[in-house]
Amino acid sequence: MGSIEANDKKPHAVCFPMPFQGHCNPISQTGQALASQRLSHNFCQLRVQPQTLAQVQRLNDTAVSGVPPVTCLITDGVLTCALTASEELGIPSVIFWTLAACGFMGYRQYPQLIEKGLVPLKDESYLTNGYLDTVIDWIPGMKNVRLRDLPTFVRTTDPNDFMLGFTKGEADGASKASALIFNTFDALECNVLNALSSMFPHVYAIGPLQFQLNSIPDGDFKSTGSNLWSEEPECIQWLNSKEPNSVVYVNFGSIIIMSQQQMIEFAWGLANSNHSFLWIIRYDLVVGDTAMLPPEFLEQTKDRSHIASWCSQEQVLNHPSIGGFLTHNGWNSTIESICSGVPMVCWPFFADQQTNCRYCCTEWGVGMEIDNDVKRDEVEKLVRELMEGEKGKQMKNKAMEWKKLAEEAAGSNGSSTLNLDKLVTEVLLSKH
Repeated sequence: MGSIEANDKKPHAVCFPMPFQGHCNPISQTGQALASQRLSHNFCQLRVQPQTLAQVQRLNDTAVSGVPPVTCLITDGVLTCALTASEELGIPSVIFWTLAACGFMGYRQYPQLIEKGLVPLKDESYLTNGYLDTVIDWIPGMKNVRLRDLPTFVRTTDPNDFMLGFTKGEADGASKASALIFNTFDALECNVLNALSSMFPHVYAIGPLQFQLNSIPDGDFKSTGSNLWSEEPECIQWLNSKEPNSVVYVNFGSIIIMSQQQMIEFAWGLANSNHSFLWIIRYDLVVGDTAMLPPEFLEQTKDRSHIASWCSQEQVLNHPSIGGFLTHNGWNSTIESICSGVPMVCWPFFADQQTNCRYCCTEWGVGMEIDNDVKRDEVEKLVRELMEGEKGKQMKNKAMEWKKLAEEAAGSNGSSTLNLDKLVTEVLLSKH
């Protein structure tokens, strides 16, 4: 009986991730970090709102589930419908946005952009006539950003555009949560985080989560993770044969797609750079077709390239042979690259990736942007600069500085470690 009573008092968080690779991993890591704070955690697959509530209520039936009652809910930033469950049960709710604080702040501006008549665009010519260079100087904590630097769903001519409306609604829905958490750290995004803290009652930067997990004494948490793709261990074996800082890592994430011509331009740009490269090519990377590289490209680069369908990105980025990262600038890839001290060539595709790119290139000094209309000559030029140029060396030094600050944030008494403690004591253990 005593053990049941003790179990009932143990805090228990239920996490609702969006079922995408870039969302499952960080929320899984958050659950592990909370478990290190002696919180139980479970993951639920979200279907529709009534079933969500029923799932949480079943977890609260300890006689059936054998787990502590649910005391708090952590939901993905694009699943604010799950907040209904916390309202019904009278428990705290936390929204975890799996993007940078600057990306979230960009989404929060959508209502004002619409109200001011800046969005939607008048016609498609506004995509190319310089209009996207309009400076937006009124966003709290974000200086001199251009319209093109904001999450890309503003680039529509349709006032009823689904993604514009959906992301606007989800960002607005954040106001219903007890707290917001981000996989970032105070030193990296201090201005935006301070601005958000004046807009919401509780905002916590608890990252980088990979460093938080590395500092957990109990090794059980370090070995757990989530991956929707099969990793190929041969990637690390191949990297082991390479010299330090000699390899370009190329990965455009788990959902980005490109044209066959774009892939060919990247391929020949990499080939002509004369640098070794590890390229992750998913079978579905090319829109409407299976990704295929020219045989002559494969023959020319066979002694200095390795092609794989997926890998352990954290392991790869931390490998001493990696000298640079050609990336789509998804937030997970961006923060992992910063934590590894690896500079980037940035090819943002959609959503908040454009905002991440702007900050990498302008604010943090760790990136160079490549034009969306990718050409092999530009790929070659930027890869050479990344790996052997003066700009590349400066970016490497800056990346190493940020890595050190990230380690400090997640260390003992670091800002993110203290924020994680505050999240637990100020929100997750509080009365709703």
